[in-house]
This record gives sequence, structure tokens and C-alpha cells, in this order.
Amino acid sequence: MNEENRKELWSIIQETGDRLKGKLPVKKSHPKGRNPYAHILLMIKLKFKQSYKDIPDDKKEILIKFIKYIEDNPK
Repeated sequence: MNEENRKELWSIIQETGDRLKGKLPVKKSHPKGRNPYAHILLMIKLKFKQSYKDIPDDKKEILIKFIKYIEDNPK
């Protein structure tokens, strides 16, 4: 992914993480609360099998929709 798209996606991830603070379900393995930014990055890696930085530019819109899905369906 090119630098411009990476920066845009990182901004979207940060904004989404901000909105997810305190909305992720409680888990025993995270007694101090869950990190929404790490959650988004992990979900991206699980879905796409690579870091958001390594996803091709032509999949940017799919990735943005997936981040929105994560926000709408916190788990």
C-alpha cells in the first residue's frame, strides 16, 4: 500500500478505535479493559492474513468497509 493510503487508513483506524473505547465486551484475559486499536488491527490481520500496511491499494475500499463493520459489530 502506498504511503498516502497507509496514512489515511491509520487515521480511520485511530478514529474508529476512539469511538470503540469502552464498547468492546469484557474478557477475563483483559482485566484492565481491551485496547480497541489493537483489536481493529488484529481483526484486519485475521481477515486479510496481513497487516493493513501490506494490503494492496486496490483493496482500500474493502478494508474501509471492514473497519466500519468492526465498529458496528464490536466483539
